[in-house]
Amino acid sequence: MDRHEPGLQDRTHCDNDTEEAGVNYQDEYLEKLWVMAERGESGLAVLAETLCQELDKRHLEALVRGGLVACEPAGDQIALTVAGRQRAERIIRAHRIGERLLYDVFGGRNLEEGACEFEHIVTTELVDGLCTLLGHPRKCPHGNPIPEGECCHNFDRTARHAVSPLADLELGQRARVAYIDCRDNRRLHKLNGLQIRPGAEIVLRQRQPCLVVECEGTCIALDAAIAGGIRVWSGSSRG
Repeated sequence: MDRHEPGLQDRTHCDNDTEEAGVNYQDEYLEKLWVMAERGESGLAVLAETLCQELDKRHLEALVRGGLVACEPAGDQIALTVAGRQRAERIIRAHRIGERLLYDVFGGRNLEEGACEFEHIVTTELVDGLCTLLGHPRKCPHGNPIPEGECCHNFDRTARHAVSPLADLELGQRARVAYIDCRDNRRLHKLNGLQIRPGAEIVLRQRQPCLVVECEGTCIALDAAIAGGIRVWSGSSRG
């Protein structure tokens, strides 16, 4: 598997020296440091490997001056400060909510590129609004956790317990897809093409020898790996 975070790779930015471009590069550094921390990785060498462009000392110095990063180049040590984590969390949240929006609403077209642009132009309030609209998703389409926002903290927690694995449904039970935990883009696009996406209504028709569901009037056989990542809002009717 590629070392880059799915949905965060092959990012492009303007190659000018404007202040805005510099801020975008700095945001990318914060983003990468957050993802490294999620993976238990650290160090300037690892950061340099994950970036899509050469490590720029000027951006690091700007982040240190801004109190967002603590850096000891001699010891290859670099880490987000409390303020840096807060800013990185907002960026990551916007990016992954953007991916969810593009996948759930627009069918996953230009998923990575669109989410990268999205994270730089939306406000916290807009991200929270979209999060609420999407049902406070816990993971992006690649299965990475979405940091919670204030809207999630205010969300009725009992609703989270209504989400269960597809395989837990009774035969003939009807439910709506809550989210799909999958890191494979090909599988995500395949499911999307079959209309199996968050919000879609499905009925469990068969368990053996493979799981069969009905969606949009079509019966679809799912292998265990794909079916295991589908979560549904349970408590629905039989169909």
